[in-house]
Amino acid sequence: MTSFLGRIVGAAKLDRDVYEEVEADRSAFGQALAVVALSSAATVVGLTGRFGLSDLASALALGVLAWAVWSAIALVIGGRLWPEPQTQVDWGELLRTTGFATAPGMLSVLGVFPAFQGFITFVASLWILLAFSVAVRQALDYRSTMHAAGVCLVGWVLYAGLLLGLIPR
Repeated sequence: MTSFLGRIVGAAKLDRDVYEEVEADRSAFGQALAVVALSSAATVVGLTGRFGLSDLASALALGVLAWAVWSAIALVIGGRLWPEPQTQVDWGELLRTTGFATAPGMLSVLGVFPAFQGFITFVASLWILLAFSVAVRQALDYRSTMHAAGVCLVGWVLYAGLLLGLIPR
């Protein structure tokens, strides 16, 4: 079994074997949650430069909520509306794999340096979208990465639309 740090690095490297390992390891939920927490905190610190307890608590709450919602959308789209014949649907597997898919978000902490501000979070967000595609592919037992990427892209658009709809005008 791969170490926690090895899983984080493997997930960021889009290593299918790491995603398969996490998918099968029911005890990895806590690790997936920790990755989401670290990624969320790093993103808030990188975007705002603030390290306050309330900022980090808000980041954690929002990060966990976003992870759960985007994973649920992927579950409905990929597992119920657009499955492949061999697709097995299990939200726990999807949460574990997609939690690790947020690993690239940890790089967002580099946004505290002016040279990386904004840009690194954009790059990390695209990287997370790619990692999410691998995670969905493995969790939903897809044969096609493009199919998984399509599910993730549609899910991301719906998720982004939901977020934008919540912003007061």
